[in-house]
Amino acid sequence: MSSLSRQSEQEENVSQFFQIHAENPQPRLIKQAVEIIRKGGVVVYPTDSSYAMGCQIGDKNAIERVRRLRQLDKNHNFTLICCDLSQMGLFAKIDTATFRLLKAHVPGPYTFILNATREVPRLLLHEKRRTIGLRVPSNPIALALLEELGEPLMSVSLIMPGEDEPMTDPYEIRQALEHHVDLIIDGGFGDLKASTVINLAGDEPEVIRVGCGDPAPFMVEA
Repeated sequence: MSSLSRQSEQEENVSQFFQIHAENPQPRLIKQAVEIIRKGGVVVYPTDSSYAMGCQIGDKNAIERVRRLRQLDKNHNFTLICCDLSQMGLFAKIDTATFRLLKAHVPGPYTFILNATREVPRLLLHEKRRTIGLRVPSNPIALALLEELGEPLMSVSLIMPGEDEPMTDPYEIRQALEHHVDLIIDGGFGDLKASTVINLAGDEPEVIRVGCGDPAPFMVEA
């Protein structure tokens, strides 16, 4: 089957829509969601900042679908959503000073750009800098998905082409994306801001994007 016919077939399908409890996610629905992800599905799910779009980290077709939907170029820093700090350490080079900094702010609404280890698939890396974004959200639904999946989710914020802010209403997300993704998880309204992005790959922390997380702890005084 050609890529065009595969894409049109995906767009004829209607995504599944799970209403998952924001504080006590139903295990049955979490298992079903993870089955969809493992079969190559693209999922929209809530985090502790905005909604995100994610897929399995090594699934080239799913990653390309995310790229197309978000209209991302090769220099975009993808993010691995991890279940905890030790999982972050498998995919990023973390020295003692960086570990202390991360420990004080993980989990939370921050994305940290770090130098990647060899565990990160090449198609997720920034082409020139070999960096990767990583975060641990304090959202019960996201954490339940990660625990069931047993590995990080490749993710991007749900900021659609031409927009400055993420989509927040699960029903509006459904209207816009139900023919383009495989699953939309309704975990309540999302935040109007994405995560705060901090680059820790250089000599000093650098605030790349101000979002939900307070950037003050990472500001370097001149």
